[in-house]
Amino acid sequence: MPVKDPKEVFLLLLSNARQGAERATKIYQEIDQLAQDPEIKDALEARSFISNQILERLDQCFELLGKKPEKSSGRVQDVFVQDFREEFAQIQSPAAKRLYMLGKLIHFSQLRIGEYLVLTAAADLTGNYAVGILVESCLADKLAFVERTTRMIRDIAETKVRERVAA
Repeated sequence: MPVKDPKEVFLLLLSNARQGAERATKIYQEIDQLAQDPEIKDALEARSFISNQILERLDQCFELLGKKPEKSSGRVQDVFVQDFREEFAQIQSPAAKRLYMLGKLIHFSQLRIGEYLVLTAAADLTGNYAVGILVESCLADKLAFVERTTRMIRDIAETKVRERVAA
């Protein structure tokens, strides 16, 4: 279907974000099954819970617009998950697996953050300020997750350095 104007682009991007949010919940649950660290499992469960809330907010955006989400391919997420599975399976060290998992979670979240940044601007451009507020709240949740995950990585690194110094 040809996209003719900014409103149609906005609807397409919002549909992609909605499908991405739906898929993200499943991705977090799948990665949670691989996580052996209780702290990472807890973070993933919280992230999955928040992803469900984001999905509800995006559904509310469509209601405000009086539109239905369009179907999109979701290939980016599929490729991401497939690469994650293959690479994760080859990592032997539990510490390396933990670091890899956290790094990939940040990488995945950064993709979503980019979407929400563009959607916030597109909502303003098309005069959908209420939708912009909802989308920007989704962005805030993603940014918080990245910050918390980054802090977790820093804590892991600091612990390893302290262990080496003590040895």
